[in-house]
Amino acid sequence: MVTHAIEGFKLSVDRGPNWLFVKLRPKRRFAQDVSQIADELWSIASRHFIYRVVLELEELDRLPAELTEQLVILQERLMHCGGSLRICGLPADCVEKLCDSQLDVALPNYATRQEAVLGGDAVALREKLKQALSDSASDDDMQSAADFARLSLSLQ
Repeated sequence: MVTHAIEGFKLSVDRGPNWLFVKLRPKRRFAQDVSQIADELWSIASRHFIYRVVLELEELDRLPAELTEQLVILQERLMHCGGSLRICGLPADCVEKLCDSQLDVALPNYATRQEAVLGGDAVALREKLKQALSDSASDDDMQSAADFARLSLSLQ
């Protein structure tokens, strides 16, 4: 894990296979210091040659509009390179603010980094596995669930 310090934040960067995990740790008065965060995060992703980023935001206690704008800018840059931005751990108050700005569809909040990596497939995978593990599951169902799980993990 590598730590970076940028104005208003301390960042912990962890590399995974095909994903970059960045934990955002805000300093006390970060609201004024967010204007460069998209540039800084883009720079970190570029240095690692990984354009699929999960931002871990559980330490955020507020979500100013400027930070939301920076996340949208970063998401657009990453998408131009075939990458993506996913967020996880955002506290409920901040999720509500994201919903108010109507960006919750573009930047959905996931509970954990694993769910963020799996994206929308996490729910489908969980349901498929529950169905396969039920008492009435046939061998074909079990094989189908295993194939789906392998496919989902290979896409990471």
